[in-house]
Amino acid sequence: MLRPLSLALCLLPAPLLADEIEEALTAALEAYQAGDTTFALEELDFARVKLQELKADALFGFLPPAPAGWRQELDTEVGATMGMMGGGAGAAASYYPEGGGSAVTITLMADNPMVAGMAAMVANAGAMGASIERVNRQQFAVQDDQMIAMVANRVLVQAEGGGPDVLMPFLEAMDFRALASWGL
Repeated sequence: MLRPLSLALCLLPAPLLADEIEEALTAALEAYQAGDTTFALEELDFARVKLQELKADALFGFLPPAPAGWRQELDTEVGATMGMMGGGAGAAASYYPEGGGSAVTITLMADNPMVAGMAAMVANAGAMGASIERVNRQQFAVQDDQMIAMVANRVLVQAEGGGPDVLMPFLEAMDFRALASWGL
């Protein structure tokens, strides 16, 4: 027998029904209440993975658009790489000049043990022989064809594939203030 709430839910159009994260959380609660902790944990793990995916997808929005004369290719495999490095979220894109030439790659990695370990190194880059540049109030360590910054001590921004003259237009198009509050 259908209860009134169940019947009402059946009559709602599909977009108004719970998404897969809500469904997993509801299933986890129901399993917990029924004493099935194994299934409850499986559903919580599923919901956690899906939430991480949402968070990582949002990180892609901070990558700069391709400047005139360049094309952008997003790296959709970066999430799997983050899993192998202890978790967190990542986003990356490569930019190719339309007339040929060297590519530029920008990688964002966040909330990861490796990133946390690199914070001190990036902060002391000048003492390690790297030059320092400011881009939109964000400090970058510059060495050879690579520029690295730590945003809000949790998001590593790495740009490579050209010297500062090539990388600067890409980095100048990024909103580091918004990136600092991403996912909070």
